[in-house]
Amino acid sequence: MEALLSIPMLSVFLVPVLSSYSTSLNLLFFYMTWSTLVLSHSRLRVELFGTIAVRVLFYALPSIIFFLFDVLTPSAAVLIKAQGATGLPGGRRRRRIHAKEFKIAGWALFNLFLGIAVQGVLETLLVRTLGKRSALKVSLKLPMPFEICKDLTMAMLGREFLTYVLHRYALHSKMSPLLAKWHRNWYHSLPAPFPLTAHYDHPIPYLVTKFIPTYGPAIIFRFHMLTYLLYLLFISVEETFAYSGYTVMPTNFFLGGIARRTDMHVLMGARGNFGPWGIMDWIFGTVVKDATVDSDSSDDTDERDMRKAYEDAQRKALGSSSRSKRR
Repeated sequence: MEALLSIPMLSVFLVPVLSSYSTSLNLLFFYMTWSTLVLSHSRLRVELFGTIAVRVLFYALPSIIFFLFDVLTPSAAVLIKAQGATGLPGGRRRRRIHAKEFKIAGWALFNLFLGIAVQGVLETLLVRTLGKRSALKVSLKLPMPFEICKDLTMAMLGREFLTYVLHRYALHSKMSPLLAKWHRNWYHSLPAPFPLTAHYDHPIPYLVTKFIPTYGPAIIFRFHMLTYLLYLLFISVEETFAYSGYTVMPTNFFLGGIARRTDMHVLMGARGNFGPWGIMDWIFGTVVKDATVDSDSSDDTDERDMRKAYEDAQRKALGSSSRSKRR
């Protein structure tokens, strides 16, 4: 914790944002801060605490605030929910706080830090046990702008591909019935996505469909640590808003589109929208459109299909849970 709250660690994120000096001085201060951080801590500590800092600042804290806003003030939250009361924690408008919502939030945060712990274990095995170089590049040399853009492009495309393949063929396929059952009984028991549910799932399906697509491209291309932190920052902001269920987005065209795709994946019973951006869904024809963008004549039909798919998914989940209890 001391490393996470140390001046060099915090300065890596705050100096470029809060300083009012010229660009050259900002870069000089940033390089001095980064050099101090790398020289004063081990590479494993820099990687882990940098990852924790990004996840906490750009995903955990804003998602917790959004979650408490939904739970404590549902009458206000429902006004900006894309799915109305269905998009509230628990799926209905009420002021009473139930343990179930906090259980979901707790599992989501547990999974988030589980992924970071797995990342630390992999790095430890790689460096200290096997004597290999680290999966991520932690060095004094800063990455060039072209290198950063190239790595980020490959990372986002790689994440889109891995998420689509693993989500569709591991979590919604008969090829892996146990993973599909866990994913269905956990994540697809939700009425609709709401804050913190980006990381809510059974831990094993979570590692398969969230951790691997996120961390995989970074170690395949061996990113510089700063590139990885920037990549993780983009993903954290995306997940915060895409799973919020809100209609108000910082960039409604981009984040709003991802959020509606996420909603429709749950509401339509996982018929499509397996990738975060929709590129792979478009290629393979698994796009599920939002009923709100269609014509008025098709709205009622799409809404009935949506409700029917959700009710079928709920009946399956209840049936499987009742059978497991009888056993």
